[in-house]
Amino acid sequence: MATTLASPSVADRLDASQFYEFDPAKARIGQLLFYDKILSGNKNISCATCHHHDMAGTDSVSLGIGEGGVGLGPTRLSPEGLDKISARIPRNAPALWNIAHKDITNLFHDGRVAVSDKYAGGFDTPAKDLLPTGLDTIIAAQALFPMTSADEMAGGAHENPIGAAVAKRIDLGWAEITNRVRDIPAYTQMITAAYPEVNGPDDLTIVQIVNSIAAFIGSEWQSYDSVYDAYVTQGKPLQEEAERGRELFFGEAHCVACHNGPLFSDQQFHAMAIPQFGPGRTDKYDPVPRDVGRMFATSNLLDAYKFRTPSLRNVALTGPYGHNGAYSDLKDMIRHMADPVAMRASWTPDKATLPRVPWLQSTDFRVQSDALEMARQAAIVDTQPVHLSEQDIIDIEAFLNCLTGETAQSRPLGRPDSVPSGLPVD
Repeated sequence: MATTLASPSVADRLDASQFYEFDPAKARIGQLLFYDKILSGNKNISCATCHHHDMAGTDSVSLGIGEGGVGLGPTRLSPEGLDKISARIPRNAPALWNIAHKDITNLFHDGRVAVSDKYAGGFDTPAKDLLPTGLDTIIAAQALFPMTSADEMAGGAHENPIGAAVAKRIDLGWAEITNRVRDIPAYTQMITAAYPEVNGPDDLTIVQIVNSIAAFIGSEWQSYDSVYDAYVTQGKPLQEEAERGRELFFGEAHCVACHNGPLFSDQQFHAMAIPQFGPGRTDKYDPVPRDVGRMFATSNLLDAYKFRTPSLRNVALTGPYGHNGAYSDLKDMIRHMADPVAMRASWTPDKATLPRVPWLQSTDFRVQSDALEMARQAAIVDTQPVHLSEQDIIDIEAFLNCLTGETAQSRPLGRPDSVPSGLPVD
């Protein structure tokens, strides 16, 4: 039996000193760019569409509708006819909370963007040596890729110059995006004022664009004023139910084995047998709509079906849960973590939250009928089952609710009323 953590540890404390610092002027530019659809190929989607303030920096659905969709979150739909989408986004939109923490060395569910000295840019990414140099943080490196994804923001090669450029080479897409920003005087003026290396539009590159977005994300979504933080720093007791949940979390339930430290994440990758559905994420020659997780980034069979441990800060605000949002209810996700094999076997599609797209319904859950693939996924689990009563589940959820920041839904900058491009703001 594991020993419960009787008192808070210094290692669990989270405060401003643990984060990178950001220039407020750059963050303000980043706020506007984050909400500006000018960065997307067809000028119809922004970063904020899938990471919106109204949904705590996510989109509140299991698998989102990206480029071409209309609306936000659960009400976001696809047009019909010639403009209809052909696939959902293959993974759940990850939360942005505290990703400016200095301990974070990889991002995305499969960790395909990581701090590394392998390339001159300082990061190991799908762009390899095409990644530009001068990126301030890993957040800036990560921000480069949604803009060049055809399904997320770029659009198809036949639809617009950005999509066409990306289809040739990823850095050509970044150049097209930069040209759009250069053509907007308000952006060039603000960037020239904030960046000493920029003396005019010709000096502006994708580096200043994503460094600004990173400054916004990194400063906007810091959160360390939860009930739990008061417990750790001031010794304020938790309510009885939450205290029982805390003892289970750090003790017999073994949650802390992976969800540890101030961010409640070991930053590692684990196979937890999350039920799979949707278009999957594999190479174009794979006929099965599966998601091999970390293996997608490393090509190592030992990484099959492993995904990055998410932070649990503000977890109550950022469902659905799992790399594909397989569970909309936090209690169900706790049940799954306690006994992945049993929960996987009993999972049903209604556990997820999917915007209705009639022409995708026949394929949304096709992988579930592939007996061999289901057996492979179920056989790889990096944990042993733990028995939890229903009261235990309730108690652990009560503790996780204590990780919600008091000001989590009141951010420093928030959503801008307008953006320099003049395009509508979601």
